[in-house]
Amino acid sequence: MADPRISGGVTLTLDLPEASRASADLFYLEAIRQALSEEMERDGSVFLLGEDIGVFGGAFKVTEGLLDRFGEARVIDTPLAEEAIIGGAIGAAMRGMRPVAEMQFIDFISRGFDLLTNFAAKNRYRTGVGVPMVVRGPSGGGVHGGPYHSQSPEMYFVKTPGLKVVAPATAYDAKGLLKAAIRDDDPVVYLEHKYLYRRVKDRVPSEDYIVPLGKAAVRREGSDLTIVTYAAMLYTALDAAAVLAEEGASVEVIDLRTLLPLDEETILSSVGKTSRCIVLHEDTRTAGIGAEIAATLSEKAFEYLDAPILRVTAPDTPVPYAPTLERAFLPNVNTLLAAARKLLKY
Repeated sequence: MADPRISGGVTLTLDLPEASRASADLFYLEAIRQALSEEMERDGSVFLLGEDIGVFGGAFKVTEGLLDRFGEARVIDTPLAEEAIIGGAIGAAMRGMRPVAEMQFIDFISRGFDLLTNFAAKNRYRTGVGVPMVVRGPSGGGVHGGPYHSQSPEMYFVKTPGLKVVAPATAYDAKGLLKAAIRDDDPVVYLEHKYLYRRVKDRVPSEDYIVPLGKAAVRREGSDLTIVTYAAMLYTALDAAAVLAEEGASVEVIDLRTLLPLDEETILSSVGKTSRCIVLHEDTRTAGIGAEIAATLSEKAFEYLDAPILRVTAPDTPVPYAPTLERAFLPNVNTLLAAARKLLKY
């Protein structure tokens, strides 16, 4: 049975800033690799470190070929010790380097939580000196990885002042946001949805570009309902919006792209137009980004709302290992359609 969240072979075509730019169809994974390669070529202070990223090319082959191109001094295979990886990246960043640290699975970022949240995130506040580093890795479910290899831990870090948190949904954004993150002067947690690695492909410029951190994108315009989402759930939202269009409803879909800082302006503008909002995310329900967005809308857009703000999320349980249970755990088009039809009755 196919995963109900995303259509097979999705190609999301985006309008490039300049139509004349040379571009190529790249998978999400290839776009990330290209961003790493281009930034290492552009800036000699950029280097990679992580478990099996060199000779093996990474658990998902994201860094494949980079060791041969840049050598072992800039593509560093580390021990299986996430705390050491993050600690080493912090030290290098404070000495003028721009490290990109890979977590083989983002779940294990918890091993370096203290260093990331209590040191890297607060160093600019304490000393006036930023820590320019990126911690990247595969997040999310859909590949039957179970409770230790399929989590969505973004809100641990969205809660932490001093960090930036990025979650791209397209190949174009995966490249542009990663390049922006590497160039940022403060620590960035960069979440790559593993389900998208080889399933999403779109046009990616061969010329240098960045996607600014903190700016959402309107992926589909509408007037009756706003769906706010990010990462793999974007495709669930777009599929549901297409079904609802056949039923006569006009749905606007917002891709957050960056969770911290959050683009409140785009969300408020959309809900001011549609008067209804669903927040869709793969993360568990309690204290997810949906709760934060709902609170923001209640405070700043209450007069525009014609219906309650609804959240469509995973339940408050660990991610199941069994494929059938994982499908039940993950939000899907049917659960989103039920919520949307409920709101559209108001």
